[in-house]
Amino acid sequence: MPPQERSIRVEGVIIRHTNFGEADRLLTIFTRESGKIRSIAKGVRKTRSRKAGHVEPLTRTNLQLARGRDLFILTQAETIDGYSSLREDLILLGYASYIIELIDRSTNDDDENRSLYNLLTQTLARLNRGDDPNLATRYFEIRLLDYVGFRPNLFSCAQCESEIKPEDQFFSAKQGGVTCVKCGQRDPQSRPISMLALKYLRHFQRSSYRDASRANIPASVYGEIENLMQYYITFNLERSLNSPAFLRRVRSN
Repeated sequence: MPPQERSIRVEGVIIRHTNFGEADRLLTIFTRESGKIRSIAKGVRKTRSRKAGHVEPLTRTNLQLARGRDLFILTQAETIDGYSSLREDLILLGYASYIIELIDRSTNDDDENRSLYNLLTQTLARLNRGDDPNLATRYFEIRLLDYVGFRPNLFSCAQCESEIKPEDQFFSAKQGGVTCVKCGQRDPQSRPISMLALKYLRHFQRSSYRDASRANIPASVYGEIENLMQYYITFNLERSLNSPAFLRRVRSN
């Protein structure tokens, strides 16, 4: 953005907020135009604030922001989509919370990524309209890894580059993808991956969402893919996420 701009208008999804001072909130927003940014929303904790409902987490909003000394200052906000269904179902809220936490942890401030922004808003819309949350989330994960530079190698051994045979193999976060049986057995941190799980991960990686949604994936394979993605994502982020534990609790009730 040109340095002379004192006020900007952006579209963004509120990914979290924290109380700031007596009546303000510090917003973390993933925007279409500027990537992840932070802004002070002055007075939004007051009962009469007109902006409060437009800057809740999991809200897609048009925002007018003024440049402050260190942070943007919110001057106007108008909701585009409140994703109301996600707030009415604890399981859907768990999936959505995981998605926005992934966005937060895998992006840097002021790093524009329109493809990732589109993926985020599309995924929240899919969850909100009632798509299979397992499918929508697994597809989101594999695409996010593409957009943030951690695309896993799924078509040849990530260590020795040999052809992957149609049989159960291994998956190594350290090597960055699937490994052959020989290499996998030598890596104590690698995880087994079934032929079916690898098949569907490859399908997600090279297909549109519409094509991916036609797959009839057994629940056991979804569980295997979820565990593998958690292992791979945690390794690359170098930290655990909070939302998967919440999601596991609400799904078990």
